[in-house]
Amino acid sequence: MPTHFARTMFLTSAICGLLTTTALSGPDDNSLTWAAVKEVVSTDTYYDTSRESVVLAQHVYDGLVFWDSVAKKFEPLLAASWKQIDPVTWEFELREGVTFHDGTEFGPEDVVYTFNFITDEANGVLNYGDIRWLKGAEKIDDNTVRLHLIEPFPAILSNLALVLPIVPEGHFDDAPEGSGGNKRFVAVAPVGTGPYKVTSFKAGEAIVMEINPDYFDDSPKGKPSIDKITYRTIADGSTQVAELMTGGVDWIWGMNNDQAEALSAAPEITSVNAPTMRISYLTFDLKGTSGTDVFTKRPVRQAVGHAIDRARIAKFLMGANSQVVNAACHPVQFGCTADVAVYDYDPEKAKELLKEAGYPDGFTVNLYGYRDREVTEAIMGDLAKVGIKTDLNWLKYAAARDLIVKGKASLANMTWGSSSIPDVSAITSYFFGGGPDDPANDEQVQADIREGDLSSDPDGRIAAYTKALQRIADEVYWLPLFSYTKNYSYNAALEFTPTADELPQFYAAHWK
Repeated sequence: MPTHFARTMFLTSAICGLLTTTALSGPDDNSLTWAAVKEVVSTDTYYDTSRESVVLAQHVYDGLVFWDSVAKKFEPLLAASWKQIDPVTWEFELREGVTFHDGTEFGPEDVVYTFNFITDEANGVLNYGDIRWLKGAEKIDDNTVRLHLIEPFPAILSNLALVLPIVPEGHFDDAPEGSGGNKRFVAVAPVGTGPYKVTSFKAGEAIVMEINPDYFDDSPKGKPSIDKITYRTIADGSTQVAELMTGGVDWIWGMNNDQAEALSAAPEITSVNAPTMRISYLTFDLKGTSGTDVFTKRPVRQAVGHAIDRARIAKFLMGANSQVVNAACHPVQFGCTADVAVYDYDPEKAKELLKEAGYPDGFTVNLYGYRDREVTEAIMGDLAKVGIKTDLNWLKYAAARDLIVKGKASLANMTWGSSSIPDVSAITSYFFGGGPDDPANDEQVQADIREGDLSSDPDGRIAAYTKALQRIADEVYWLPLFSYTKNYSYNAALEFTPTADELPQFYAAHWK
């Protein structure tokens, strides 16, 4: 097998060779083409929750508020201001003079329609878990709406900013019917108020967005500079790299470290490794319903924690901006804590724990994965060293998640990006708050999480979440591994700055 150095030198030579014979297409027409592997089926986050769709949605739509991930503060977007009336009522004064891409004027009816539509479970929005706190919306006057909550939800502004775009009144009403007679809401043409409007949509192939000339002047997103942005689905990573090298695309992300390092040697290309809010973790069959009961034993789960060299995997497979994660949350999220049990790399300790649990010779178990196979294989190698042999089952995310929820996956390597929401309610509450994805159903953990979710006192929230996170770590209900980084490579003539929320802001980019 070629060494890391040899692979990098080969890629560097190939790239430099191409760049000496093929010129990158410059910003002559003030357009930008970016590519990723995802076949995007919708540009709103209600019917496509992929990262690429979330990115597109930030350009096509606006929410009521805007999250400035650099300044770490909320700013007015479609709402000019807001206030909390009582624990379960929020009032929003709306911005005036905003129009949708189809020319209709934005107003309170659109907000009411959007939120009353998505809270109707029959409409099947995919991010229904993000609105479990919302009862509905009400128009107060020509410029004011109120949101009524089922219960207090301190993270409301984060969700409004990142995963709840506003669509025009009646937007989904004329959705075509599918073969089963159900409405195909995913097929509705995108219409938002955002800085770009979709002018061509070929699901699974390409999406073209052009600048919205009527975008309002004082948006915190700013007036966009690039006239046209095209998203292309390119399933093969090597093809993406080749397209970047030859000017077929201007921007790619998610390539491995070898590819990114090689691309950085080319003067016409900029490569950046940046942190994200995604974490990798292992989840266990805690109930013993998958055909094995090995992970019902706490010492076995502890052994897994001590068996995996998380720091090595983070450094060599993720990059310098990755960090080991010990709590079931991302360190930058509100409510996350480092004050939890830590399972340092200690293979001998792992073997002792396995012996204590009755497995002196180890065991064999199925391991499920869906993303970054080299990470999962590194985990398998570490487990094998202490006697835990794994049979790898490689699936798509939805299939892997379905097996986990049904208790049929004994061990799984998964990831979670929290929709870039900077609050532990987007991860710890989601996975341990008693929902279908909760592997533990620990009543004490659920009670602590609920206290944190409902409290309006920041210190009280932190204290409650800390208790939940400490118990999750003590019992090893999850084994958090490390934070993800993202490699970005793009035309060096592009002025672009990655952000830690993993939501590239093309509306803020421009050609030098």
